Formats: sequence, structure tokens, C-alpha cells
Amino acid sequence: MADRTQAGPGNRIKDPDQWKTGDEPMTGAQDSYLHTLAQEAGEEVEDDLTKAEAAKRIDELQEKTGRGGGAGKKARGKKNARR
Repeated sequence: MADRTQAGPGNRIKDPDQWKTGDEPMTGAQDSYLHTLAQEAGEEVEDDLTKAEAAKRIDELQEKTGRGGGAGKKARGKKNARR
């Protein structure tokens, strides 16, 4: 799962469990992206997730599918290391 701690000075990324609106239904964008990732991963996704639950599930599926920030950061780090 993505690291949801301090990203840099003044750039705090909160854990979804701490979001003030985390218990609201997931957004349309979350729903769409979540279902795209789930299809790529060959997994089922519940339709009634909260914003916080959807964010966590997106993180999990991004890791599983190689999409999202984690894979890109690793690739960029390797590329820059060769220079």
C-alpha cells in the first residue's frame, strides 16, 4: 500500500481513515478508476465503498497492477541512477 505519511515540508498526505469526508460514498472518479484497476487485476470490487475504503483499495490494486506512483517512481529512480 502507498505510504500515506509525510511527503515533504508542508505536504502532509493523510491516511484515508483520518479524512473528514472519508465515510462519505466514493466519488464518481474513484468508482470509475477502481473498476478499471479491478478489471485489469481480475478482481471484483464492491459498489458501496466509502471514499476512504475506495482510496485504500485503489492503492492495493495500483500496487498489484503496476499502475500508479509506486511503479513510476521506481522506474524513474533506476533511469536516473544510470546517468
